[in-house]
Amino acid sequence: MVDRFKRAVVESYVGAIALGYVLAQAILRLAGAATAPFEDWAFRKVTAGTGTHHPALGLLRVSLVELAASFLLGLLWYLLFRWLYLRPSPREPSV
Repeated sequence: MVDRFKRAVVESYVGAIALGYVLAQAILRLAGAATAPFEDWAFRKVTAGTGTHHPALGLLRVSLVELAASFLLGLLWYLLFRWLYLRPSPREPSV
């Protein structure tokens, strides 16, 4: 049953579309990790005089969350890519 599901996902290009989406999310999270300290700094600068307090996460800790999410999405992408496209699916014998 798993082999039929795998073959259907590969042949209908649903797997390729899903892999593209997961890879795009991983790249966006990586970009978010690079920009998160600047975004946090700018937010603190703007809200410094308003009386609202931003949680004191630290500039590096904000990036670590995004890096972890990017890594996990990249790992998910690799595992799905390997399962769907790098391992040949068994062919059904033709009658």
